[in-house]
Amino acid sequence: MELIMSPSSVEEVSPSLSSEKIKPKNTDSNSNATLNSVDIQSKISELHTSSKGLTSIEAQHRLAKDGPNAIQAHEESRWKKLLGYFWGPIPWMIEIAAVISFLRADWPDFFVISGLLLYNAAIGFWQDNKAANALAALKKGLALKASVCRDGAWTSIAATDLVTGDIVTVAAGEIVPADLLLIDGKYLSVDQAALTGESLPVSKKIGDGAYSGSIARQGSMIGLVTATGNNTFFGRTAKLVASAGSKSHAEQAVLRIGDFLIILAAALAVVLVGAQLWRDLAHNAIWHWSEAGAIAQFVLVLLVASVPVAMPAVMSVTMALGALALSRQKAIVSRLSAIEELAGVDVLCSDKTGTLTQNKLTLQAPIPFGTAKADDLVIAAALATQAESTDAIDLAVLKALPENNPLGTYKLLDFIPFDPVNKKTVGIVQDTAGHNLRYAKGAPQVIAKLCGLVEGAVDSNDSSPTTEYFGKVSELASHGTRSLGVAVSQDDGKTWVLLGLLPMLDPPRPDAAATIAQAKKLGLSVKMVTGDDVAIGSEIAHQLGLGEHLLKASDIFSPDMNPNKIPVDAARAVEVADGFGRVFPEHKFEIVKALQELGHIVAMTGDGVNDAPALKQADCGVAVSGATDAARSAAALVLTAPGLSTIVNAIVEARAIFERITSYIYYRIAMTIDIMFLVVASYLVFGFQPLTAIMIVVLALLDDIPIMTIAYDNVVTSPQPVRWDMHRIISFSSIMGIASLAESFGLLLLGIAWMHTPWLMGIVSLTAAHLQTMIFLQLAAGGHLLLFVVRTRHTIFKPPYPSRPLFLAVVGTQIVAVLLCVFGVLVPALPWIMIGVVWAYALVWMVIIDGIKIFTNSQMMRREKNSQKLSHPINQ
Repeated sequence: MELIMSPSSVEEVSPSLSSEKIKPKNTDSNSNATLNSVDIQSKISELHTSSKGLTSIEAQHRLAKDGPNAIQAHEESRWKKLLGYFWGPIPWMIEIAAVISFLRADWPDFFVISGLLLYNAAIGFWQDNKAANALAALKKGLALKASVCRDGAWTSIAATDLVTGDIVTVAAGEIVPADLLLIDGKYLSVDQAALTGESLPVSKKIGDGAYSGSIARQGSMIGLVTATGNNTFFGRTAKLVASAGSKSHAEQAVLRIGDFLIILAAALAVVLVGAQLWRDLAHNAIWHWSEAGAIAQFVLVLLVASVPVAMPAVMSVTMALGALALSRQKAIVSRLSAIEELAGVDVLCSDKTGTLTQNKLTLQAPIPFGTAKADDLVIAAALATQAESTDAIDLAVLKALPENNPLGTYKLLDFIPFDPVNKKTVGIVQDTAGHNLRYAKGAPQVIAKLCGLVEGAVDSNDSSPTTEYFGKVSELASHGTRSLGVAVSQDDGKTWVLLGLLPMLDPPRPDAAATIAQAKKLGLSVKMVTGDDVAIGSEIAHQLGLGEHLLKASDIFSPDMNPNKIPVDAARAVEVADGFGRVFPEHKFEIVKALQELGHIVAMTGDGVNDAPALKQADCGVAVSGATDAARSAAALVLTAPGLSTIVNAIVEARAIFERITSYIYYRIAMTIDIMFLVVASYLVFGFQPLTAIMIVVLALLDDIPIMTIAYDNVVTSPQPVRWDMHRIISFSSIMGIASLAESFGLLLLGIAWMHTPWLMGIVSLTAAHLQTMIFLQLAAGGHLLLFVVRTRHTIFKPPYPSRPLFLAVVGTQIVAVLLCVFGVLVPALPWIMIGVVWAYALVWMVIIDGIKIFTNSQMMRREKNSQKLSHPINQ
C-alpha cells in the first residue's frame, strides 16, 4: 500500500514511496512519470512493435542485433591476470636474482627464490578471483523465464531471449525480466528495495516503469520491454560493479617500499661494479670469466639482500591470521587488503534501510480524533486489513493490535483491496449486534476526502478538525514519518467518521545510535546514504545523532556527470554533508569516488544489489548481515551479526593488525638496509664478502617465517584512523637500518681485529669463514631483537610486551640459528665461545638502538604535532 503524506493534493507526494518519484538518471525510457495512452502508443511506435507483441522472426533479428537479455561484461583473461603478478619492480628483481642463480647453478638459491616468487603470485591471483565473483552473483538476480506474446500468442521463453518491443506479463512472485513500461492491468506492487534502497514495495499502474531484477509482490500487469541486458537499470548497476575497484593502499605501499629498496640496490650495485673496475684498471688487470663470475656473485648477493622477497607473503599471511581473528568478531574478510584499509577508514557511508534501521515498518503512537481511542484506531485499521496479507503496512497494523484482540468478534462480509487509484482498503464487517460496518484505511488525503474534510478550506476556527488533521499530516511529513488515515461508516458508506491517523516508521536498530557514537570516537565521519526521501533520512539521522544536513543526491550529481571525474565543487558538497536521500546506484558510486578523490579512505556498508557498485569501489566495502549475494561478493568485509556494532569491533581489530604490519615493515626495511650496506661496505673497505647468497636466503627464512606470529602480538591501537605514512616509514626505518649497520659493521671490525690479535687467536682461532658465520648469527639475533625494539614507540622495558606466540617463535628461531652455527649446517661451524660473544654484543646493541629509537620518535612526534597545527582537520 502506498502512503501519501503531502498536505497539498492526492497526486503530490512527499517522503512516500510513490512511483512518480522513482526515476534514475538517464532512464528516459523507464520514466515512472505517469503516461497517457497517447504516450504509451508513441512508445510502442518508437520501438516498432504493437500491443500484440513481435513476430518470432523479428524477435530473432533483434536478438541477433542487440544480444541476449543478460549481463555481459568484458573480463580480462585469467592467464593475463596471472602473468600480471610476475610483472613489476619487485617481481623483476626477484626474477633477475633467480636467473643469476640459475646461470651460476646455485640451485638452493634458485629454488628458494623461485618458490617465494610463485607463492606471492598465487596469493594475489587467488584474491583477485574472489573479487571477480560479484558479477556472477548479480546475474543470479535475473529472471530465468518470461511469459511473452509472440506471433499473437502467449508463450513461455527464457528471459535471456527477450528483446526490446516484446510484450510480457508480470504477476505476483515473479522477477521482472527486463525494464518495462506497464501498458495494461489494474495494479502491481513491486519490491525494488534491492535496486533502489527504498524500504517498501512500490505501487505501479499503467504508464509506470518496472526495473529488471525487482520482484512483483502483488497484482499482475502487462508490460512493454523498453531495455534489456546491460541497458537496463539493473545492467547499469552490473556495469558499475565491473568497472569499480580501487587499488589497495597496502599494494601501493609495498610498491613504493620496493621502489625505494630497488633504487638503493641499483645505486649500490653501480658503486660495487665501479669499484671493481677501478681496482682492475689501477692494476692493469685483464678480466677473466672467473672475475666476472665473482662480480656476478656479489651482484646476486646484493639483489637477494635488497629485494624483500618474503614481504608480500608475510603481509598476506599476517593479514590472513588477522582475518581469522576478525571472523571471531563476526566479520568475514573476503579481500585481505580490506584489513589495512579498514584501519585507515575515516569516512563511513552507511546505507539506511536494513542497516541503520530494522527494515520493518512499525506503528508509532496512534493519533485519535474525536471520541476515538488509540486502541479503537488500531482495531479499525486491522478490520480494513486482510489477515493473510504480506504487505508491510498491513503486517505493521496487525502486529500493533492490543492483547485482547477483538477481531474474532467481527464477521467479514466483503473486502475492497488497495489499488493505486483509490489509495485505500475497505473492510465490510458485521459486529456481534448484527450491525454492518465499513472500516477504511489509506492515504491521509483520501480518507480526509471520504470524511468531507477539504484541505485548504477557509475556517476561522484554527482548532477545527480539518485544520488539526491536515496540520498533523503536514507535521508528520516534515519529520519523514508516513501516516495512514482511518475512518468508519455505519450507513453502508454514505457518511464516514474520521477516527484518526496512524504514524508509521521504519525504526532504527536498537544498537545503531551507540554504534555511530563509537564510530565517531574512533575518528570516523558517518554519512547516511538512502534511497528514501531526504525527510525520512533526516528524521532517522536526528534519532541516531548523525547530523541533519542531508542532501538530495540528484542536486549534487547531474545526469551527464562523469562518475570517474567528479567536479571539485560536487566533491566538497559530498564531504560536508551528513547524508544523502533519493540515492540511486550511480549516486552511491559517485559519492564514494568523490570522497576518495579528496583523499579520504572510505568504507561503504550496504545489503542490496543497488549497493554493489559502491561496495566494490569503496576502499572497504562492508556487506551487513542478511545482504544479497551481489552485495556480499562485491564487499571486502561481510558482517554475519545483525547491526553495525560488529564493524566497530572490526575497526579496532584492524587497527591492531595495521600496527603489527607496520612493525614488520620497519623491521624489514631496516634489516634490508643493514645487509645491503654491510655487503657493499665490507667489499669496498676490506675486499671481503661478509655473507654468501645462501646465508641471505636462510636469513630471510629464519627472520620472516616466525615473524608471521606477529599477527598475535600485543599492541596499542590508535584512537584515530591510521594510514600508510611513507615519509615516516622510510625515515624511521632508515635510521633504524643505519643503527643496525653500525652494529653489524662493528662486529666485522671486531672480528678482523680478533684475527690480527695473537693472544685472542690463541684463545679461539678465527678464520674468514668463521667471521661470515658470526655476521650471519648477529644478523639473525640482532634482527629479531630489532623487531622487539621497533614494535613500540616507547622503551622495550615497558608494556605492552611481546605476545607469547611471538616471543616463543623468536626463541625457537634463535635456537635453530645457533644449532646451524654449532653444527655447521649451510654455514661454517662456529665455536660456542664466539656464539656467546655475538649474543652479548647483540644484547648491548639492542639497548643502544632502543635509546636511538626513543630519541627519533620524540623528534618525529614533535614535527607531526607542528604540522598538524598548520593543517586543517579532515571533516571531523
